[in-house]
Amino acid sequence: MDSLFPRPRTEIAPGAVHVPGWLDAGGRRELVAACREWAGGPVPLRRTRLPRGGVMSVQTVCLGWHWRPYRYSRTADDVNGRRVAPFPVWLGDLGRRAVADACGPAVAEGYAPDAALVNFYDEHATMGMHQDKDERGDDPVVSLSIGATCVFRFGNTQTRGRPYTDVELASGDLFVFGGPARFAYHGVPRVRPGTADPSSGLERGRLNLTLRVTGLAG
Repeated sequence: MDSLFPRPRTEIAPGAVHVPGWLDAGGRRELVAACREWAGGPVPLRRTRLPRGGVMSVQTVCLGWHWRPYRYSRTADDVNGRRVAPFPVWLGDLGRRAVADACGPAVAEGYAPDAALVNFYDEHATMGMHQDKDERGDDPVVSLSIGATCVFRFGNTQTRGRPYTDVELASGDLFVFGGPARFAYHGVPRVRPGTADPSSGLERGRLNLTLRVTGLAG
């Protein structure tokens, strides 16, 4: 369908860019295979417990730095105490290419992500509106989607409510947000049923990889 009706590159807000179909089929399969390996540990895929006791419906594995609400650490003290898997050099290269294609080479110059959150959504998983603000800088966030299509809600920097824009992120889509959009609230209210991408090697559900620059040392 996309070959007949290509989806255009779109600036959703200043600094927030959606590039449909950025990852080709081979790239999607390679990332799915890597995610399966990362999910096995040393810190395995898990559902994050929130400060008020709730548990996230998505399952997450981290690379480079372990994330839990409001902090990063090298070891997963809330899971098994082990050091997370290292952040691969090739994934950083992919992130720089993503920023260059979405925002231009000037923005990509010097972009050096050192952490990734790999989130798996089953058909019932959602993500509430939130800001990515546990990092110490304002470098762009790179988001890569593989598998089922989701509704990605991209909002404003002041409130979880309106105004916001709903964007459909399909398998292979790239979304980058930085600049004035870096601290915008965003979330995933639903995954579209019947939109899986078996050609990627993922028979069901959705994988989302977000690459970040933590600004941390050690």
